[in-house]
Formats: sequence, C-alpha cells, structure tokens
Amino acid sequence: MSLIAALAIATAAAPGDVELTIYNQGFALVKQQRALELRTGMQEVRIEDVAQLIEVNSVGIRSLTQAGSFSVLEQNYQYDLISPAAILNKVVGKQIVFNRVLPNGNKERIVGTLLSAPTAIVGNADGGASATWNGMVIRTDDGRILLNPTGEIEVSSIPDGLISRPSLLWLLDSRRAGTNNIELSYLTQGISWKSDYVLNLDKEGKIADFKGWVTLTNNAGATFTNAKLKLLAGEVFRQQPGGFGGGRGGAELAMKAAGDGNFNEEQFSEYHLYTLQRPTTVKDREIKQVSLLEATGVPVTKKLVIDAMRQYGMWRPNEGVVGVGEIKPLVFIEFTNDEKSNLGMPLPMGTIKVFQRDSTDSLQMLGEASINHTPRNEKLSLPVGRAFDIVSSRKRTEFRWLGNARTGAIETFEVEVRNRKQTAETVHVFERFGGEWTITSKNAEYTKLDSHTVDFVLNLKADEVRTITYTVETRW
Repeated sequence: MSLIAALAIATAAAPGDVELTIYNQGFALVKQQRALELRTGMQEVRIEDVAQLIEVNSVGIRSLTQAGSFSVLEQNYQYDLISPAAILNKVVGKQIVFNRVLPNGNKERIVGTLLSAPTAIVGNADGGASATWNGMVIRTDDGRILLNPTGEIEVSSIPDGLISRPSLLWLLDSRRAGTNNIELSYLTQGISWKSDYVLNLDKEGKIADFKGWVTLTNNAGATFTNAKLKLLAGEVFRQQPGGFGGGRGGAELAMKAAGDGNFNEEQFSEYHLYTLQRPTTVKDREIKQVSLLEATGVPVTKKLVIDAMRQYGMWRPNEGVVGVGEIKPLVFIEFTNDEKSNLGMPLPMGTIKVFQRDSTDSLQMLGEASINHTPRNEKLSLPVGRAFDIVSSRKRTEFRWLGNARTGAIETFEVEVRNRKQTAETVHVFERFGGEWTITSKNAEYTKLDSHTVDFVLNLKADEVRTITYTVETRW
C-alpha cells in the first residue's frame, strides 16, 4: 500500500471570502478563499461545495500564505452524488434486505440479491450513457424471483465513490506544513443576469416613474453565501461545444443607483464592471432581483403608427397585393434617456413592462417590450399594443408596369384613417418602398424617414375621417 493511499484525505475548510462575477451569457467566475491544513510532501485534499456545473478546465489555485509553497499534481472532479438511484445501481449483484407490506397487512422481511435496479445507466449507440428504466428484480435467498416489488430497501453501507456534495480532489505536493490560505477560482455554467424594468405612467400618460432591476438566476448547483457580487457587461467570446462562440453581449448598467448600497460602475478593459456595494447571498435554484436604478418625473409621449408594410421588408411590387385591408395602429410609448428626463444613464438590454393609472388611480398594464442596449441621450420607442378606436383601411387603386416587369411599376394607394374617439388624435402613417422610388403625386405632405420610408402625419379631430392618396413610381 502506498503512503498516499494509507493516509486519510484532508478536507478544506468551508469558503471564507467569496466573490462572484456574473456574465450575461449564462456563466460566472467564482473566487473563494479556503484554508488548507497541509503536511510536507504529497497528499490528497478534497474541496467541497463547488458548483455542479463547474468548468473543470478553468480551475485556478494560488497560495495567499506563501506563493509557490505547493503544486497540484492531479485534479479530479467528483460528482457521483448520493441518491437512492445511485446507491441501487452500485449494489446490483450484492445482498440487500427488502421490507414490504403484503396485501393482508402483514410485513415481510426478505433477504436476497439485487439483480436489477429500478433504473440503470447503460451505453447507447453514440458511446455515451443514458438512464433507462429497467425495473427492480430481486432473487431471494429461498429461490424466489420478485419483479418490481414495493417496499423499503436496506443496504449494508454506502458504496464506494458516492459523495454528498460535488467535490474537487487534488493530489498536492507541499513544501511546507501547516495552514495554507488559498484562492480558488473557476468558471461555472448555469448562472446568468438580465435587466428588467417597470415604467408606470400617470393618468394622463405624460409623466412616468421608472424602475430597473437586475434579475439573477442561479442553476449552477451551489449556493454562494455573503458573496461580493459583480456583474460584467460586454460581449465576451467563449468557445462552446457545437462550434458557436460569443453570446449575447452585455451593456453598461445604470450609473444612477436606487439608494445607497447598490451598484458602483467602473470601466474594465473594453467592458463595464458593476459591483454591488454590500454582500449578498445567491442561493442555488433561486431567481433573485437586486435594485438597479430608479427615476421619477420622466416625460413620456404616446405615438400611434399605421405601418402596413412593416412585416414585408424590402418587398418588390408585383401584380399581387400585400399590405391592404383593415389595419390597426401600433401604440408606441416613447421617452428619451437623458438627464433632462431625469435619466441619462446607459440601459442594458432587457424587458420593460408598461403600466398606466386609470380614473380610480389603479395601475393597469398597457403592454411590454424588449429594448436593446441603450446609451445615454438615446430615444426609446416601445411598441406596447394596438389602438382600439383608431382604424384604417389601405387599398391599391392603380397598378401598371413601366414597360415590362423587369423595369418597374407605377402604383396608386389610398389609406383611409378614421378617428372614432371623442378627442383629437395624431396618427403617423408609414409607407415603405423598395428599389428606386419616386412619389409623383400626393394629397398630403410627408417626411422622409430613411431611404425606403416616409411618414404622413395626420392631426385628426374627434370622429374625423381622412384619406391619403399618393402615386409612387418604383424602378429596379
């Protein structure tokens, strides 16, 4: 027997200081301080409570007591956790005791050999392993074969190799004896963060309160107690199984904290790093929200947009007709992310839920929308639903080819907009074109938004009906 095998495995102390840096691509960097009681020479040390989804090839270790005082010769990640199914699979072929209750209420104690566990890990065609339901088979000492009996099973001991918690097992070669404080670092999958926002409008829909949250989701298989929490925003490339790299990029978090003790922002390399100014516990299997920012008195506006060709992109005119019929306007809630609006902070991508107070001062939901990373001084336009009392109809009244179908076409459209409200309303009518286009005639003025979009703005009185007519010549 070797000296290493003869000696008991030392277990490191529970984590001391913990630092958790979460990336919004579904992984995190864990840094922990641990105390090891080492002897001189080679020995095995167990590090418990590591994340189940640890990336073993990312583990780093350094001595805080004395640099270079030990070296890691081998590292094993053990994750065969104790469970009834794991125990039964490892005692197949061994003696067990089975206690069952018979239909008449009597109890029977059976001693026998477990021939098949309720589940078994078997190989598949790809060379991997999978769990397959096999059912339980017991051969009793008196020769009976029991198939799928119901009852309680006793085993004499826990099989070798099963552990209570995921662990790293190191073979160390130490050049000094005594306590050695170390820093353990590793990457783990299963932890992510994202931003969520709530926009509460007043009764008139003109002033709003804005609240931002960071939502953390921990499915890594470990709890991080009293951790120093950091969030890294930016696009960090990763090489992933299956051949894809990178991921959803982060963004700068808000620089206006919601009270004391929240996030402090700093630029780190080409990214932004945000540190929570107090320790927090991130439990396993938990969704946790941490206050990020808040603002009051944010001016907002509503915008109604009729956009018949929104979903067709660079559609090329032909004899078929698209974008016609009854159309409901989109409802946009807009505000500017600047200091004048009591904001002026970078907003990371996320979802904004929009509410408004009704006549009884009760909040009602208007809708929700996703936003991309939005720098300061940029405008946000949130599509939250479709209007009820503004209706429109669009039809093509004329179509002819310019010479032939390869040259271009001339089309005439009519867009009728009906305001069925008892109040005035402003409606924007977007018309989109492909190729090289020219509006040759029109009965209303428009603004060119980009190379393929124009905006007809209609200021409608209560119950007013207006019709836009225009002819467009398109060449390609």
